Amino acid sequence: MFIGSTEISVEDVFRSFTGNGTPLTQTLVLELRLPRALAAFACGAMLSIAGVLMQVLLRNPLADPYVLGVSGGASLAALTIMLLGLDIIFITSGAFAGALLSIFMVFVFAHGKGGWTVSRLLLTGIVMASGWMAIISFVLVIAPPDKIHGMLFWLMGDLSYDRPISLAYVILIVGFVLTLPLSRQLNVMIWGDKQAGSLGVNVSRLRLQIFFISSLLTAGAVSLAGGIGFVGLVVPHFVRLLVGNEHRILIPASALAGGILVVLADTLARSVMAPQQIPVGIITALIGVPLFLYLLRRSH
Repeated sequence: MFIGSTEISVEDVFRSFTGNGTPLTQTLVLELRLPRALAAFACGAMLSIAGVLMQVLLRNPLADPYVLGVSGGASLAALTIMLLGLDIIFITSGAFAGALLSIFMVFVFAHGKGGWTVSRLLLTGIVMASGWMAIISFVLVIAPPDKIHGMLFWLMGDLSYDRPISLAYVILIVGFVLTLPLSRQLNVMIWGDKQAGSLGVNVSRLRLQIFFISSLLTAGAVSLAGGIGFVGLVVPHFVRLLVGNEHRILIPASALAGGILVVLADTLARSVMAPQQIPVGIITALIGVPLFLYLLRRSH
């Protein structure tokens, strides 16, 4: 609350919360910085929980919430709405709708004659992501120069605009409430389908639950802040090294750590080169790449 292009003392921040601050500090704290910090926390928590679920679904510690092309569908919808010059609420709702459309398309195309398998789901997601990226590149090519900056900023993660924070927290809470009761089944699922099935887990139903919950959380995060990378990949991996594979602890710990990471990254993004702001995704990548390489080296 007190770090940014305009420095505000801790005392002034507390005065703003009690209604005794100056109009300027109250505007900065309550209308700009607090909503942005809350949005950053929700985004990081959603990506981290989605990362935990995707790593169980694909049985791969390197799985990422964006691996199934959800981000691509959301990004294309948001950039198209920006190109049309519509209001920010349309950008957010359009991104969410694009993410849900991408989820639906991946699920439909990955469903073969014998149902859908993890490998088919993964391959379909990768192909869909490539297709979305090609269309996004085309949209950027035809976009007028005055809109390119905003589009690129959104693609790299942008928390600088007004956003429906209450909806983001509804999605986060719903995702968390739906995920936590699955903890015991997730603990078994990481050992393989056969072992999970032999212990009474309905593997097909659990896969569907994981797919839709993780996709919903990813859609909420992307529509809230654009494409913020490495959070859903690095945070669950790091937290798993600290607390193990017990998902009753791993899920809330990952949500908390992911939220904190994005809040810190956003604080750096708006203060390092103040008044110039940096896309949050650049900061998370600069933090995530060396951290992930360190974790990878340590695990071997």
